[in-house]
Amino acid sequence: MRLRIDQLAAQLAKALSAIYFITGDEPLQLGESADAVRRAAKDAGYGSREILDAGKAFDWNELAAQANSLSLFAEKRVIDLRLSSSAIGRNGSKALVEYAARPPADTLLLITAPKLDRSQQSSKWVKALDDCGVLIQIWPIDDQRLPSWIEQRLRKNGLIPEAEVVSMMAERVEGNLLAAAQEIDKLLLLNGPGVISVERLLESVADSARFDVFGLVDSALMGKPARVIRMLAGLRAEGVPPTIVLWALAREIRQLASMAYAVERGQSPDQAMAAHRVWNQRKAVVRQGLARLRRRRWQQLLALCARGDRTIKGQERGDPWQLLESIATTMAGLRPMPVSR
Repeated sequence: MRLRIDQLAAQLAKALSAIYFITGDEPLQLGESADAVRRAAKDAGYGSREILDAGKAFDWNELAAQANSLSLFAEKRVIDLRLSSSAIGRNGSKALVEYAARPPADTLLLITAPKLDRSQQSSKWVKALDDCGVLIQIWPIDDQRLPSWIEQRLRKNGLIPEAEVVSMMAERVEGNLLAAAQEIDKLLLLNGPGVISVERLLESVADSARFDVFGLVDSALMGKPARVIRMLAGLRAEGVPPTIVLWALAREIRQLASMAYAVERGQSPDQAMAAHRVWNQRKAVVRQGLARLRRRRWQQLLALCARGDRTIKGQERGDPWQLLESIATTMAGLRPMPVSR
């Protein structure tokens, strides 16, 4: 039985299933969903828990051994199976199919795993778990849904946000649900339940945005120069070497230059992206970059990357971070900033 994450609490309140399979790449929602199952099991008298970490060298016979073993006092128990990968191979598939066919009495199997790809979603073992238990797929909260998620969590904790508080918090955490949850907990600890004003938020909330280099690249391709400048400042403040930032930008620019050349030669953007093996989830942002700049500008940016490399190595005078800002904001659609030599 497949459920949405917001349906889990109601299902747990009715009757526990023999199997819960929770999968996804968003750590906060995954962890909180698994915790909810563990709490419900404990409240229902499941007094013991065995943790199985299923890494690459995991022996799947351990699952069968746990399923067939009896606890010392014949009490209810939880088998907490943690998959490091959703690609579990033939042995893993066989073990889970066999378990789902004959789940032991007084045992709850909780499985947590990274996101399933398309082929895994239709695999025999996933279908077996779905038929016998509860399957919950965790999806990231996108930018449009993040404000409502934050407001619901604030109000659930007894915090009433004034106008602009939710949008300001959403902007500051930039999709990092764990950071948002931590900041809400911090607000509750420092201020207690009640109204949260913008002034109180500014006093209490640290800037917890995810300043990662790949997020920087995607923000540039999406044409968000203000975010690009802010993310670069964050990367610099966090001590990320400019070499790493340049590597990520140059890698993307090199690919965009090649695809832009193919488009000029008559290929469609989709054909060019397919030839360069662009992931499906990144095609939308890459398409924006291709539409924004022509091949000549991408090649000029590659030359600027080469200059940035020489500057970082001390072979040419200049400020590497100023060059990186010029490169990234040009990708985002701004005219190149003047860079002192």
